Amino acid sequence: MIVRNMKPSDWEEVSKIYMEGIATGFATFETQAPTFENWDKAHTNECRLIAETDGEIMGWAALSPVSSRCVYGGVGEVSVYISDKSRGKGVGKLLMEHLIHESEKAGFWTIQSGIFPENKASIKLHEKMGFRYIGKRERVGKIHGVWKDNLLFEKRSDKVGVD
Repeated sequence: MIVRNMKPSDWEEVSKIYMEGIATGFATFETQAPTFENWDKAHTNECRLIAETDGEIMGWAALSPVSSRCVYGGVGEVSVYISDKSRGKGVGKLLMEHLIHESEKAGFWTIQSGIFPENKASIKLHEKMGFRYIGKRERVGKIHGVWKDNLLFEKRSDKVGVD
């Protein structure tokens, strides 16, 4: 398995994996994958990764800015999606290791995630990768008419600091 930078030509497969995550009902508040153009605008250029084996994309990870305000320029929101057939094979851990490394190279001092409480695999991955639980936003949004909580996790870089 290799990890490489995502290319626009990967979008068809990336969006399929995104839709598999959406179908679980506990990966995102989104109900449809966006167009590549909209996804591209919402994510940083530096931290877009693909895990693949023999040319088959197994998962992807990316960062999006948490705010357009300059004071939050080093804070990114994590997205990690693994294809249905690749879950439980260490793809998420490999992507997260690379995403952490790439985020630090790009100057991010904090990366964070909002995770639905029922997404046990994502919670476990974040804890394993050194993210700390910082709180719960109760009934923060609805999906299919059901209020959902969001657990907040963050990881501070020990390589990129505040001067």
